[in-house]
Amino acid sequence: MSAAVPKRIEGDCVWQGAAMARSGRWVFELEAGELAAFDAAVGRAAAAGLPWHALTRENFPLPGLEARLEAVREELEEGSGLVKLRRIPVERYDAEDLKRLWYGLGQHLGTTLFQNCRGELMREIRDEGAGETAGVGERYGKVETEAGTFLSSYARTLTNGALRFHTDRCDVVGLLCVRQAGRGGVSTLCSSAAVHNAMLERRPDLLAALYEPLYRSRFGEERGAERLAYPLPVFGQRDGKSTSHYSLTYIEAAELLPEVPKPSPAQREALALLRELAQELCFEMTLEPGDIQLLNNHVVYHGRTPFEDDAESGRSRLLYRLWLAMPNSRPLPEDHAVLWRSVAPGAHRGGIGQEPMG
Repeated sequence: MSAAVPKRIEGDCVWQGAAMARSGRWVFELEAGELAAFDAAVGRAAAAGLPWHALTRENFPLPGLEARLEAVREELEEGSGLVKLRRIPVERYDAEDLKRLWYGLGQHLGTTLFQNCRGELMREIRDEGAGETAGVGERYGKVETEAGTFLSSYARTLTNGALRFHTDRCDVVGLLCVRQAGRGGVSTLCSSAAVHNAMLERRPDLLAALYEPLYRSRFGEERGAERLAYPLPVFGQRDGKSTSHYSLTYIEAAELLPEVPKPSPAQREALALLRELAQELCFEMTLEPGDIQLLNNHVVYHGRTPFEDDAESGRSRLLYRLWLAMPNSRPLPEDHAVLWRSVAPGAHRGGIGQEPMG
């Protein structure tokens, strides 16, 4: 199958990190009336004895936030692909109420998705290994290789190590910061569309190689998927919309399977250039307690610097993560159905299947 001819991506999703760091277009400050609506909704849900995972748009109403949430969805899909919501008073809520607030808000933004084969709809992102990776690997996937222990992408998320630029398996990933670490844990953000265009200018031949299928492993994601891999290009375009699905860990995991085709020399060179450009074009953003970060995975790569918790001061990093399918999402190329299941705009797609792989 011949590769698609790369076309320059246009629009507000193409941005330089330095400019975005100075811009306020993606920062939304919640107002007193909006915070009161959250308080009221949380109070009603708690009084009714509703656990956070039982909340819906109907039983967690947020009157007065309709315009705000529509603006958030618009910025994510038609704008920069990045939103920070500020001023959630996390100190006012216990853990269950804070999860009610965040999950309830998620129901108004989109449709929540399963994040692993254990059926989790909200993931607590913290250092589960307390500085050690072995236990996390045992629980969430590891392989012993000649070069050492290879952790699944999911396991790496739950350590205090750095995370390379990647995308998640959903239209939008959301993080609510409950606590920050004593040191580090800074978000690194980059426009994948800007990386695409920079590669088009410098090495269009290498960009074309990333429109060809690259094998990824489902290792650490789905039950029975340890030896399964799927072909998917890094970049795709359809109906004037772009998408990029990128995680070097899944590509490296597929290479551990001898039966899986390896990246071509051009694809290896292209992936190295992608990493270089992402670092060149990114910016760093610190999440403070009460901040919500929302990212459109089709147009934004994200990573994280390593961190160290400080138990004495109570600064141990904790974020609550949601994966969302969005009602205003873009169409995807047909060959992306292998990962997303549905490529139609606005579809309920992404997330991790709950049935064992055949």
